[in-house]
Amino acid sequence: MKIALVQQKSSSSKEQNIQNGIEVVRKAASSGAKIISFSELAFIPFFPQKPSSTKPLEIAESIPGSTTDIFSQLAKELNVVIILNLYEKDKDGTYDSSPVIDADGNILGTTRMIHITDYACFHEKDFYTPGNNGAPVYETKFGKIGVAICYDRHYPEYMRALAINGAEIVFIPQAGAVGEWPEGLYEAEMRVAAFQNGYFTALCNRVGEEECLTFSGESFVCNPEGEVITRSGLGTEEILYCDVDLEKCKTSHAKRLFFRDRRPELYTDWFKHHK
Repeated sequence: MKIALVQQKSSSSKEQNIQNGIEVVRKAASSGAKIISFSELAFIPFFPQKPSSTKPLEIAESIPGSTTDIFSQLAKELNVVIILNLYEKDKDGTYDSSPVIDADGNILGTTRMIHITDYACFHEKDFYTPGNNGAPVYETKFGKIGVAICYDRHYPEYMRALAINGAEIVFIPQAGAVGEWPEGLYEAEMRVAAFQNGYFTALCNRVGEEECLTFSGESFVCNPEGEVITRSGLGTEEILYCDVDLEKCKTSHAKRLFFRDRRPELYTDWFKHHK
């Protein structure tokens, strides 16, 4: 099965960005991709670069809503699964959210980023409510999908929860900047997560120069043995394709050994006294 990670720049025009996204989905589907993922906040500028005392509610949207309506119709027409990432407003909360649209056009659910950070050029606590949807795994037409939105990928507890819930591929919509961390560390992190949990990890990074940050691109996919099997370029707009064999999850070290020998009866006591 072929998957596609969309590494495209975001202009100031949401309408144009969505139109570009539609064209990219059509191109990816025509190239045989069955699951297509976008990066973090793919259709709008990365607004958390600057701190704010007010949330920009004018750019927040509901799920379902106008953007998911467009891509739901597209998913059904092309028989593909689509993973978006949007700035969601729901009642009094605003979330960094990834709706997962199945190949029949139905939204299977929405993953919301749980861990919210704040440091230079990533002032996310000003904008996001911590996610409250847990660590869901979606049984799509083409496989069991988990989503770890950007910062959540740093938490082994979250990545393990996706594995326990049955994920075969974990997509990571990210906004990672040039020089943000030591070279190779993000890649090593995703390789280890794939190896320890016996699934594919597919990191789809933002790309392009914006107000305070230059997003690097360099999206990549790891197999359940912890090997990087494909990667995109630095700073380039492109579709990264990758062929994945989900049967490899069953024969991974994690599924044959690590999960067999887990001791979950011990873990609650280890963590319950620590805040």
